[in-house]
Amino acid sequence: MTLIAIAPCRAMSDYHEAVKRTGGECVDLDMERDKPADVIRRSHGLMLTGGGDVDPSLYGEAPHATFHASEAGRDAYEVALIKAAMEAKLPIFAICRGMQVLNVALGGTLLQDIPSMVNGAAEHATPATDPRFTIAHEVWVAKGTRLASMMAEKLEGETCQVNSRHHQAIKTVAPGWEVSGTAPDGVIEAIEQPDDVFRVAVQWHPENFWRTGEFRPMFEAFVEAAQTVKK
Repeated sequence: MTLIAIAPCRAMSDYHEAVKRTGGECVDLDMERDKPADVIRRSHGLMLTGGGDVDPSLYGEAPHATFHASEAGRDAYEVALIKAAMEAKLPIFAICRGMQVLNVALGGTLLQDIPSMVNGAAEHATPATDPRFTIAHEVWVAKGTRLASMMAEKLEGETCQVNSRHHQAIKTVAPGWEVSGTAPDGVIEAIEQPDDVFRVAVQWHPENFWRTGEFRPMFEAFVEAAQTVKK
Protein backbone atom coordinates (compact mmCIF):
# COMPACT_ATOMS: atom_id res chain seq x y z
CA MET A 1 0.00 0.00 0.00
CA THR A 2 1.40 3.39 -1.08
CA LEU A 3 0.25 6.03 1.41
CA ILE A 4 -0.01 9.60 0.15
CA ALA A 5 -0.45 12.14 2.95
CA ILE A 6 -2.67 14.97 1.70
CA ALA A 7 -2.58 18.34 3.44
CA PRO A 8 -6.05 19.48 4.53
CA CYS A 9 -8.09 21.85 2.39
CA ARG A 10 -11.76 22.60 1.75
CA ALA A 11 -12.14 20.64 -1.50
CA MET A 12 -10.48 17.22 -1.32
CA SER A 13 -12.45 15.03 -3.74
CA ASP A 14 -10.47 15.71 -6.94
CA TYR A 15 -7.14 15.16 -5.15
CA HIS A 16 -8.51 11.83 -3.93
CA GLU A 17 -9.59 10.74 -7.39
CA ALA A 18 -6.32 11.75 -9.05
CA VAL A 19 -4.26 9.84 -6.48
CA LYS A 20 -6.47 6.74 -6.25
CA ARG A 21 -6.68 6.33 -10.01
CA THR A 22 -2.89 6.19 -10.25
CA GLY A 23 -2.41 3.62 -7.51
CA GLY A 24 -2.05 5.65 -4.33
CA GLU A 25 -3.92 5.38 -1.04
CA CYS A 26 -5.04 8.77 0.30
CA VAL A 27 -4.42 9.74 3.93
CA ASP A 28 -6.25 12.95 4.86
CA LEU A 29 -4.45 14.86 7.58
CA ASP A 30 -5.92 16.50 10.66
CA MET A 31 -3.84 19.37 12.01
CA GLU A 32 -4.90 18.65 15.60
CA ARG A 33 -4.40 14.91 15.48
CA ASP A 34 -1.59 14.18 13.01
CA LYS A 35 1.85 15.39 14.10
CA PRO A 36 4.10 16.22 11.12
CA ALA A 37 6.93 13.92 12.20
CA ASP A 38 4.50 11.01 12.63
CA VAL A 39 2.87 11.71 9.26
CA ILE A 40 6.17 11.61 7.42
CA ARG A 41 7.32 8.54 9.31
CA ARG A 42 4.38 6.46 8.09
CA SER A 43 3.78 7.99 4.62
CA HIS A 44 5.36 7.34 1.22
CA GLY A 45 4.63 10.73 -0.34
CA LEU A 46 3.36 14.21 0.59
CA MET A 47 0.81 16.19 -1.44
CA LEU A 48 0.30 19.88 -0.69
CA THR A 49 -3.01 21.35 -1.78
CA GLY A 50 -4.73 24.61 -2.70
CA GLY A 51 -6.19 27.23 -0.36
CA GLY A 52 -5.75 30.75 0.98
CA ASP A 53 -2.69 32.98 1.03
CA VAL A 54 0.52 32.21 2.89
CA ASP A 55 1.23 34.65 5.71
CA PRO A 56 3.68 37.18 4.22
CA SER A 57 5.42 37.63 7.58
CA LEU A 58 7.00 34.22 6.86
CA TYR A 59 9.02 35.86 4.07
CA GLY A 60 9.50 39.25 5.67
CA GLU A 61 6.70 41.33 4.16
CA ALA A 62 3.58 43.12 5.36
CA PRO A 63 0.25 41.91 3.96
CA HIS A 64 -0.98 43.36 0.67
CA ALA A 65 -4.50 44.82 0.69
CA THR A 66 -5.74 41.70 -1.11
CA PHE A 67 -4.35 39.25 1.48
CA HIS A 68 -6.78 36.43 2.27
CA ALA A 69 -5.54 34.24 5.09
CA SER A 70 -5.76 30.49 5.00
CA GLU A 71 -7.15 28.37 7.84
CA ALA A 72 -5.68 29.14 11.27
CA GLY A 73 -2.54 27.15 11.92
CA ARG A 74 -2.25 25.83 8.38
CA ASP A 75 0.94 27.69 7.45
CA ALA A 76 2.88 26.42 10.47
CA TYR A 77 1.56 22.89 10.04
CA GLU A 78 2.49 22.66 6.37
CA VAL A 79 5.91 24.24 6.87
CA ALA A 80 6.64 21.54 9.47
CA LEU A 81 5.39 18.84 7.08
CA ILE A 82 7.59 20.17 4.28
CA LYS A 83 10.73 20.32 6.38
CA ALA A 84 10.15 16.81 7.75
CA ALA A 85 9.49 15.45 4.23
CA MET A 86 12.61 17.10 2.86
CA GLU A 87 14.74 15.65 5.65
CA ALA A 88 13.26 12.19 5.09
CA LYS A 89 13.81 12.45 1.29
CA LEU A 90 10.12 11.82 0.68
CA PRO A 91 8.53 12.59 -2.73
CA ILE A 92 6.56 15.85 -2.69
CA PHE A 93 3.90 17.04 -5.14
CA ALA A 94 2.69 20.59 -4.41
CA ILE A 95 -0.29 22.25 -6.08
CA CYS A 96 -1.33 25.94 -6.17
CA ARG A 97 -1.06 27.26 -2.56
CA GLY A 98 1.01 24.12 -1.97
CA MET A 99 3.67 25.41 -4.35
CA GLN A 100 3.67 28.78 -2.62
CA VAL A 101 4.01 27.46 0.93
CA LEU A 102 6.68 24.99 -0.22
CA ASN A 103 8.69 27.82 -1.75
CA VAL A 104 8.35 29.98 1.37
CA ALA A 105 9.19 27.12 3.74
CA LEU A 106 12.44 26.54 1.87
CA GLY A 107 13.57 30.17 1.71
CA GLY A 108 11.76 31.70 -1.27
CA THR A 109 9.36 34.66 -1.49
CA LEU A 110 6.01 35.41 -3.10
CA LEU A 111 4.47 38.00 -5.38
CA GLN A 112 1.47 38.99 -3.29
CA ASP A 113 -0.96 40.15 -5.99
CA ILE A 114 -0.49 39.39 -9.68
CA PRO A 115 -3.13 41.80 -11.07
CA SER A 116 -1.60 44.85 -9.39
CA MET A 117 2.05 43.82 -9.64
CA VAL A 118 2.49 42.23 -13.08
CA ASN A 119 2.18 44.39 -16.18
CA GLY A 120 0.04 42.73 -18.82
CA ALA A 121 -0.89 39.89 -16.49
CA ALA A 122 -2.70 36.89 -17.94
CA GLU A 123 -5.94 35.61 -16.42
CA HIS A 124 -4.85 33.69 -13.33
CA ALA A 125 -8.15 33.68 -11.42
CA THR A 126 -11.09 32.43 -13.47
CA PRO A 127 -14.61 33.09 -12.09
CA ALA A 128 -15.74 30.79 -9.29
CA THR A 129 -18.86 30.00 -11.31
CA ASP A 130 -16.80 28.45 -14.14
CA PRO A 131 -16.10 24.70 -14.19
CA ARG A 132 -12.94 23.95 -12.20
CA PHE A 133 -11.21 22.59 -15.31
CA THR A 134 -11.80 25.79 -17.34
CA ILE A 135 -8.65 26.64 -19.32
CA ALA A 136 -7.14 30.01 -18.40
CA HIS A 137 -3.82 30.20 -20.26
CA GLU A 138 -0.90 28.16 -21.53
CA VAL A 139 2.27 27.24 -19.69
CA TRP A 140 5.67 27.11 -21.36
CA VAL A 141 7.52 24.04 -20.14
CA ALA A 142 11.32 24.22 -19.89
CA LYS A 143 13.23 21.60 -21.86
CA GLY A 144 15.18 18.98 -19.94
CA THR A 145 13.09 19.25 -16.77
CA ARG A 146 11.23 16.53 -14.93
CA LEU A 147 8.01 18.31 -15.84
CA ALA A 148 8.87 18.14 -19.54
CA SER A 149 9.73 14.46 -19.23
CA MET A 150 6.50 13.59 -17.41
CA MET A 151 4.31 15.53 -19.81
CA ALA A 152 6.17 14.70 -23.04
CA GLU A 153 3.23 12.91 -24.65
CA LYS A 154 0.69 15.54 -23.57
CA LEU A 155 2.52 18.74 -24.56
CA GLU A 156 1.59 20.79 -27.60
CA GLY A 157 5.14 21.53 -28.74
CA GLU A 158 6.58 22.97 -25.51
CA THR A 159 3.31 24.12 -23.95
CA CYS A 160 0.29 22.81 -22.09
CA GLN A 161 -3.08 24.44 -21.44
CA VAL A 162 -3.95 24.91 -17.76
CA ASN A 163 -6.71 26.07 -15.44
CA SER A 164 -5.95 28.76 -12.87
CA ARG A 165 -7.33 30.00 -9.54
CA HIS A 166 -4.75 32.16 -7.78
CA HIS A 167 -3.73 35.78 -7.33
CA GLN A 168 -0.29 35.13 -5.80
CA ALA A 169 2.80 33.49 -7.29
CA ILE A 170 6.47 32.83 -6.65
CA LYS A 171 8.73 35.87 -6.77
CA THR A 172 12.12 34.52 -5.62
CA VAL A 173 12.61 30.79 -6.06
CA ALA A 174 13.85 28.83 -3.04
CA PRO A 175 17.55 27.90 -3.15
CA GLY A 176 18.22 24.60 -4.90
CA TRP A 177 15.03 24.71 -6.94
CA GLU A 178 14.59 25.62 -10.59
CA VAL A 179 11.75 27.02 -12.70
CA SER A 180 10.26 24.42 -15.02
CA GLY A 181 7.18 26.26 -16.28
CA THR A 182 6.08 29.86 -16.89
CA ALA A 183 2.95 31.62 -18.09
CA PRO A 184 3.15 33.98 -21.10
CA ASP A 185 3.23 36.97 -18.72
CA GLY A 186 6.32 35.58 -16.98
CA VAL A 187 4.54 34.33 -13.85
CA ILE A 188 6.23 31.19 -12.52
CA GLU A 189 3.90 28.21 -12.98
CA ALA A 190 6.11 25.27 -11.99
CA ILE A 191 9.27 24.58 -10.01
CA GLU A 192 11.18 21.42 -9.21
CA GLN A 193 14.24 20.26 -7.35
CA PRO A 194 16.70 18.74 -9.84
CA ASP A 195 17.76 15.61 -7.98
CA ASP A 196 16.77 11.95 -7.76
CA VAL A 197 13.84 12.49 -5.38
CA PHE A 198 10.49 13.49 -6.91
CA ARG A 199 9.93 17.09 -5.84
CA VAL A 200 7.60 18.97 -8.21
CA ALA A 201 5.28 21.93 -7.67
CA VAL A 202 2.77 23.51 -10.06
CA GLN A 203 0.60 26.60 -9.78
CA TRP A 204 -2.45 25.27 -11.63
CA HIS A 205 -4.83 22.48 -10.53
CA PRO A 206 -4.03 19.26 -12.41
CA GLU A 207 -6.24 17.24 -10.06
CA ASN A 208 -9.34 18.83 -11.62
CA PHE A 209 -8.62 16.93 -14.85
CA TRP A 210 -8.77 13.39 -13.40
CA ARG A 211 -11.75 12.53 -15.62
CA THR A 212 -10.02 13.44 -18.88
CA GLY A 213 -6.39 12.63 -18.05
CA GLU A 214 -4.52 15.67 -19.35
CA PHE A 215 -2.24 15.64 -16.30
CA ARG A 216 -2.46 11.99 -15.30
CA PRO A 217 1.28 11.47 -16.06
CA MET A 218 2.16 13.83 -13.19
CA PHE A 219 0.20 11.79 -10.66
CA GLU A 220 1.51 8.54 -12.11
CA ALA A 221 5.11 9.73 -11.72
CA PHE A 222 4.47 10.97 -8.17
CA VAL A 223 2.83 7.73 -7.03
CA GLU A 224 5.52 5.63 -8.76
CA ALA A 225 8.18 7.59 -6.87
CA ALA A 226 6.29 7.07 -3.61
CA GLN A 227 6.11 3.32 -4.30
CA THR A 228 9.90 3.12 -4.10
CA VAL A 229 10.02 4.58 -0.56
CA LYS A 230 10.80 1.91 2.00
CA LYS A 231 9.00 1.96 5.36
